[in-house]
Amino acid sequence: MRRLGLLLALVLVAAGCGGSSRPASRTTGGSDAPAPLRIGTKNFAEQFLLGELYKQALEAKGFPVELKENIGSSEIIHQALADGALDMYPEYIGVLLSEVANVRARPASPTAAYKRAQAFERGNGFTLLGMTPFSDANALAVTPAFARRYDLRRIGDLARVPGGVRIGAPPEFRTRFEGLVGLVQRYRLRDATAQPMAIGRQYAALDSGRVDVAAVFTTDGQLASGHYVLLDDPRGVFGTQHVAPIISRAALRSHGPRVQAVIDAVSRRLTAPAMQRMNAAVQLRGRASADVADEFLRSAGLK
Repeated sequence: MRRLGLLLALVLVAAGCGGSSRPASRTTGGSDAPAPLRIGTKNFAEQFLLGELYKQALEAKGFPVELKENIGSSEIIHQALADGALDMYPEYIGVLLSEVANVRARPASPTAAYKRAQAFERGNGFTLLGMTPFSDANALAVTPAFARRYDLRRIGDLARVPGGVRIGAPPEFRTRFEGLVGLVQRYRLRDATAQPMAIGRQYAALDSGRVDVAAVFTTDGQLASGHYVLLDDPRGVFGTQHVAPIISRAALRSHGPRVQAVIDAVSRRLTAPAMQRMNAAVQLRGRASADVADEFLRSAGLK
């Protein structure tokens, strides 16, 4: 049933992108020119930024690119890659392992996690390009007042909140190990409930008291304000989330080794402070992802 649900979602995604439910045919723009590299992104602001960064850097070096934004969660976008609807997308290594590869044990280091994910993808005909310095981990946030009221420092402390806590999170949080499944297994938060909402809206819900806890990303621009408290995760429900673009080996062959060189050059410059500044520009100041990406690439000498 899970497989059927993903396939149905992919049909809708393809329709929204003007395609079909079948893998796209790879035609060329000329006798020797490769078809555009089809880059997909997930359904939240940081992914839109990453898509623009890679797209614009590649186009600046003469590569044709087709950007397909807002496809969906890891489970959906990875299936789109496997079905041939995409050539590449930026992925978070911890989520790839836990939610796609079904690896629940946390590797000992980010390098070990990368190697484990690389082995998984190579078995599927894909490869991971270089990973970013920044790690945008999943985390749980509360307001300072709520933390003081219940003396909250770690995720396990939520068990002392009477009646359980309401967590504002994307819909997939209910069924993910990096979500309610892991919170119940490792912290025994059996009374916790997840209230589904679009990514980005959980902060307003937390501020208004509609939820007690928000599932957040550690590079969210909102966290730079200091208005929220992140709870420690000593039992490792949430893994480290360095980004590594996943690309098909066929696309690498058709576009040549310079594609990887361009993409890796971008990834190497994506530090945690850089991503938080760019996320804040988009999420808090309302700037367009394309403009923020353009500004960053020019300042880094990549455009």
